[in-house]
Amino acid sequence: MTLYDVPAPAKINLFLHVVGRRAGDGYHLLQTVFRFVDLCDTLHFDLRADGQITRAYDLPGVPPEQDLTVRAARALQQATGTRAGAQIGLEKRIPQGGGLGGGSSDAATTLIALNRLWNTGLSRAELMQLALPLGADVPVFVFGQSAFAEGVGEQLSAVTLPPAAYVLAQPDASVPTVEIFRAPDLTRDSSSIRIADFLADPTSAFGRNDLEPAVFRRYPRIEESAGWLKSRLKVQLQDRTCVNVRMSGSGACLYAEFSSLQQAVLAEKEITATMRVAGKTTSPAHPEFRLIKASAGLVEHPLRYWIAR
Repeated sequence: MTLYDVPAPAKINLFLHVVGRRAGDGYHLLQTVFRFVDLCDTLHFDLRADGQITRAYDLPGVPPEQDLTVRAARALQQATGTRAGAQIGLEKRIPQGGGLGGGSSDAATTLIALNRLWNTGLSRAELMQLALPLGADVPVFVFGQSAFAEGVGEQLSAVTLPPAAYVLAQPDASVPTVEIFRAPDLTRDSSSIRIADFLADPTSAFGRNDLEPAVFRRYPRIEESAGWLKSRLKVQLQDRTCVNVRMSGSGACLYAEFSSLQQAVLAEKEITATMRVAGKTTSPAHPEFRLIKASAGLVEHPLRYWIAR
């Protein structure tokens, strides 16, 4: 049995506030809204009868025991006692080190898909319990909807967001999340908000990303890229609207929000016409990006209904 072409969507943080630290372990307490977008990794799963979990791909610098997809599969095995195994294939499109949750999404898709392939029958709540030890962002991908998140990211409440599309722009940089959360200059005392505060203005213009100042100080290329993007978009829009360029998660990926995919596609074309993408042509006065892509915001995770209850 096989499950092929199984999507693992990226996420963006519409805002991200650090409101404190948890007593005991010092984990950072956050408030954020997660939204899925249609930039996806693709996974493939082949059933193995011998109980082995193997990879049909290579992630440079990531041995199997550290790979979140392998860890997710083994966590599901251990929780259910199944004797089934799987060979996992992965096609990466979500850039690593971008704050788009690619590894977390791959892990969640692995839990959801293998729960189906192995017929282990875990509920959404049970899969979310397995997801949290894998990473703070993993549960929201199992949750399956746009969500207001609190705590360390595990306290999730569904929110309804208006249609929107985004231009995703990954500068030629990767940001280690741990480094930023350890930064002594990171803001850790933002005032808490209520869901109702966000729902009064449910767009990326709400709030801010508290991680941006610490990231920009350590990675000036990202700050320069954000400024350049904003200036290019203002030219394209002829100052008809305020352009908000924000970083997702701990970066390095930046995004700008638009009311339609058509607008985002036009913005992508404008940007790529005047810059270099991953070493291709043009003036060194323009920043270099690993990714420029117009991407639609999703209403829900594409695998939301793969979980029966």
